[in-house]
Amino acid sequence: MRAAHVVGAGLAGLSAAMVLAEAGFAVTIHEAAPRAGGRCRSYYDAQLGQEIDNGNHIVFSGNEAVNRYLARIGTSDKLSGPAHADFDFHDLGDDTRWTLKVNDGRFPGWVFDAARRAPGTTIADHLALARLAVARRQTVIGDIAPTSGLFWERVVEPMLLAVLNCPPAGGSAWLAGRFLMASFARGGAACRPMVAEPTLDAAFVDPALAWLAERGVTVNFGARLRSVRLAGEQTAGLDFGAGEVDVSEAQVIFAVPPNVVSALVPAIPVPDAFCAILNAHFAIEPPRGAPPVTALIHSTAQWVLCHPGRVSVTVSGADDLIDQGREELAARLWSDVQATLGITAPLPAWQVVKEKRATFAATPAQDAKRPAAKTRWRNLFLAGDWTQTRLPATIEGAIQSGETAARLASAHLRR
Repeated sequence: MRAAHVVGAGLAGLSAAMVLAEAGFAVTIHEAAPRAGGRCRSYYDAQLGQEIDNGNHIVFSGNEAVNRYLARIGTSDKLSGPAHADFDFHDLGDDTRWTLKVNDGRFPGWVFDAARRAPGTTIADHLALARLAVARRQTVIGDIAPTSGLFWERVVEPMLLAVLNCPPAGGSAWLAGRFLMASFARGGAACRPMVAEPTLDAAFVDPALAWLAERGVTVNFGARLRSVRLAGEQTAGLDFGAGEVDVSEAQVIFAVPPNVVSALVPAIPVPDAFCAILNAHFAIEPPRGAPPVTALIHSTAQWVLCHPGRVSVTVSGADDLIDQGREELAARLWSDVQATLGITAPLPAWQVVKEKRATFAATPAQDAKRPAAKTRWRNLFLAGDWTQTRLPATIEGAIQSGETAARLASAHLRR
């Protein structure tokens, strides 16, 4: 039987392993951590007294790779979201609230209806974003869209900050365009915001591990790859600290962070600038009827998500906040939650989760450093949302990258 080694058990690695297993490979996964999931993980938090996700990971209903992944492991029903693509906003600067309502079909009728747009924005504002679809790869968003005014503050900046996880004005217009073409340009049916219920582990990780186990896939936890032996045009050996594993006749996929790849194989180019994400969780029951997701303007918090027994907050591009004290951050973010949800209760039990290197900085310069899945070594392939997926760093991109790497590995043996 053909053999394959996948290094990394995040969503990219799990996705790659599943495609390889379906193709008839004997697959071994090596994961440095004691558990799978990577940056999309769940854990029991003693401070909150409940199981939580490390962050608020939102996918869209039209994410094709996500839908394939969940259908494969039988958890398509574990995504929860609105029946239509309705996005609730609250501007804390002037206490204005509105709902951006994207119609289900591909024709953007909502753009022509002032009641469905953000207040103070125009049809021309929205149609001008079509230029992102034809943006060149070296172009930044600030070259295409005005970076001031109500349309920027109420639509472009909050949406694209969440997508790119870097200041949008200097973000890649090309990546923003790819995102819009895969979501809003396909209509509201493709861009309903969805979250894993009850947790990321329950939807994406544990069922995937069970699916892989049923097909004989071995997962070695606590297996940190220490060195790689390259021989000519192929990967010959992997050293996890207990003697070298001969992989000269196997296919190898590195589904690990870019800094790990660059340390192991310096000849592979990788992004080297990253942006932070900050998440906070508060152990309190949300008010009855509160929107499941609210985008905040003119506030520290950017997105407020309501879960059973918990309210969570996300701040993207959080480099200017990430080193602040946890108590100070919890108080600031709770103040925003109180303002938008109308809660008068004092600060409840809380947890702040910091990801300093959450994603690569989605700028043209960093996008140009993203390597392809195929390397110059014939049996070595790369996966991860930081590889060249033609998307920003998202769950969709991570899963898609695993599929791509696995298919290339399989196709290599057929030649």
